[in-house]
Amino acid sequence: MSAYSWGVNAMRPVACIGVFDGVHTGHQHVIAQGRLIAQQDSRELIAVTFDPHPMRVVQPDRAPEMIGTLEQRKAQLLDSGVDRVHVINFTSEVSEQSSEEFVQQTLVEELNVGSVVVGSNFTFGHRARGTVDTLRDLGDKFSFSVTEVDLSGESSPVSSSRIRAHLRAGEISQAQELLGHPFTMAGEVVYGDQRGRQLGYPTANLNWDTSQYLVIPAEGVYAGFVHHGGTKDPAAISVGTNPQFEGFERRIEAYILDRTDCDLYGQEVEFEFTKFLRGQKVFGDLDGYLAQMAIDVQSARELVC
Repeated sequence: MSAYSWGVNAMRPVACIGVFDGVHTGHQHVIAQGRLIAQQDSRELIAVTFDPHPMRVVQPDRAPEMIGTLEQRKAQLLDSGVDRVHVINFTSEVSEQSSEEFVQQTLVEELNVGSVVVGSNFTFGHRARGTVDTLRDLGDKFSFSVTEVDLSGESSPVSSSRIRAHLRAGEISQAQELLGHPFTMAGEVVYGDQRGRQLGYPTANLNWDTSQYLVIPAEGVYAGFVHHGGTKDPAAISVGTNPQFEGFERRIEAYILDRTDCDLYGQEVEFEFTKFLRGQKVFGDLDGYLAQMAIDVQSARELVC
């Protein structure tokens, strides 16, 4: 098994285990419980996660798109209160491990855990045959405790799949409620067609990491923010192919409100989506297109300024 980790060390730490895609409110309940256990005797709290998503290895045609990059997930886990993030490089060899092999090699020999905290839907080992009950039995064998956390919301369990569905529908507020934090997409600003600059709306074009198989929000225009260099600027964000100009490549670009230039090229940024404004449209002429852009900018300004 290959893995990497960073942070402080402690004896018999507490480990929260899961993919933690999006680090949503259900995941945060798991981490909060782990933190309570760790604080009782000042133990280290570790989040154990997997990359890529196990389904990407065992059933790639059924693998979900990810809500964020691995780097975003690590940052969100640390923000949620863990001391260290331990990332397991999920390979075909790892997928063949039995439940006991995973526990013995990773939790016992590598991490020396004293307590494990998981969600009620947790499965592990070859063909996901291991359950929370399996983990309890192995905890008895290897001398660590197991705590199960219910991930249910008010009406149905909080899940990454529900959040993805909201994002694909442009339902940002619903997704954010389940996430418990803003939805953002991260990447480097690259050069586009420079058309926005010519029209008076210079945009930052986001080059996101396609190798991470990220979920993309519904095509259209959003109010939001651009985070860069410690600054958070209000923005109008566009997702789509820009059919007005017969585009075919899906792009994500942001106009920082009232900026007359875009000097973010080569910088790592995050686009924060706040509110869906409208879907993609094709207008009869350029004047109609520009008039709608002015409306979009004003709508964004009213929401985020």
